[in-house]
Amino acid sequence: MLEINNICKTFNAGTVNEKKALKNLSLTLKDGEFVTVIGGNGAGKSTMLNAVAGVYGVDSGSIIIDGIDVTHLPEYKRAKYIGRVFQDPMMGTAATMQIEENMALAARRGNPRTLRSGITKAERAEYQKALAELDLGLEDRLTAKVGLLSGGQRQALTLLMATLRKPKLLLLDEHTAALDPKTAQKVLDATDRIVAQNNLTTLMITHNMRDAIAHGDRLIMMYDGHIVVDVSGEEKKNLTVEQLLALFSQASGSDEADDKLLLS
Repeated sequence: MLEINNICKTFNAGTVNEKKALKNLSLTLKDGEFVTVIGGNGAGKSTMLNAVAGVYGVDSGSIIIDGIDVTHLPEYKRAKYIGRVFQDPMMGTAATMQIEENMALAARRGNPRTLRSGITKAERAEYQKALAELDLGLEDRLTAKVGLLSGGQRQALTLLMATLRKPKLLLLDEHTAALDPKTAQKVLDATDRIVAQNNLTTLMITHNMRDAIAHGDRLIMMYDGHIVVDVSGEEKKNLTVEQLLALFSQASGSDEADDKLLLS
């Protein structure tokens, strides 16, 4: 479903601030695979996600989604293949619009989007059912303005909107980092359920090593623009944080352990 082939990305090339963020990075995701991504600051995690989404063009290499070469497509043209949830709960929704209006816009993705025809009774029932599964009480607040919701409620709504029309690829960029632990767990539980129900191919960046181990069916760790650890199946299920740190040190040849990498 996703093929990243030898991509390179350098920022501020030829200047004193030159930074080689991605160095011949390659990664392949099978259809329905849920991959968690971890690494210290500056490892290249967000750059990789932004390159896939089309926020940044790559200097070389190619990006293929479901057999379609999107390497040179602008971000807005890739959007029909990708669902994305950002770290900031304020992104991904329209604060001054109602919950049901936000969901209607997301549901009409790929079509000329307008609310002129209104929201039908059937659509409203569909939205209520989807919201009820979040277990946040939003199904009874369809006409509430999104700006009145808590950060966790808004992030869960964004996740739901990003997956209403099954995307080829779901990108989650530290989507629980700004939430308190209890709310973050609810959003992660909803993520697991939605990804499994829809068999979504998913890349989830996290700074939390325990979350990286507990969620998804494959884990990759990045360091200095490369993938240095790639584990899946039983090996991933049985991992401990200590073993993961040892793998990182062995693969990277570095004892560097960024503080944020150790958050649990």
